[in-house]
Amino acid sequence: MERILDFSKTLLRPHLHDNGLYLDFTMGNGYDTLFLAQHTHSAVYAFDIQQQALDATQKLLKQHQAENVRLILDSHEHFLNYITPPFDAGIFNLGYLPGGDKSVTTKSETTLRTLELAVEALKKGGLLLLTLYPGHEEGKEESFSVEAFCRNLDGKKFDVLKYDFINKKHPPYILAIEKK
Repeated sequence: MERILDFSKTLLRPHLHDNGLYLDFTMGNGYDTLFLAQHTHSAVYAFDIQQQALDATQKLLKQHQAENVRLILDSHEHFLNYITPPFDAGIFNLGYLPGGDKSVTTKSETTLRTLELAVEALKKGGLLLLTLYPGHEEGKEESFSVEAFCRNLDGKKFDVLKYDFINKKHPPYILAIEKK
């Protein structure tokens, strides 16, 4: 079986093509941003509220000579200020910045506002991937809220997949939303 972060890339690959638009809603240390940049020649936009995340991502992209990315120091909830919909795929790796201040986390309220906008702005056939981390208090609340949002998406318009390891205590898991 694939690890959570590897499986998210397996799900994402078929949705990547040239002449698309891709969003990394939570750039973090830049690994998802780099993946998007390396698997398409299209525009990639990456968002984070922490300068440390932008600096780490910029360094990683430079090391790999990835130039088709725009790094944005802003909350993912403002993504529509930077792109013109629709977009082809997006990825969220929620929680806190690995190696950063663990008190700075994604929040249920902004993640839900972003998701409401993102499912509308997503291209037909497009994919949104969310990796959730219920192992810390804010992550638990965010996971509960995001999962409830996904359960209420119209099944005629969206398919939602949950990829979870059920024999571990509070493991990270994936929710994948595909627009029909």
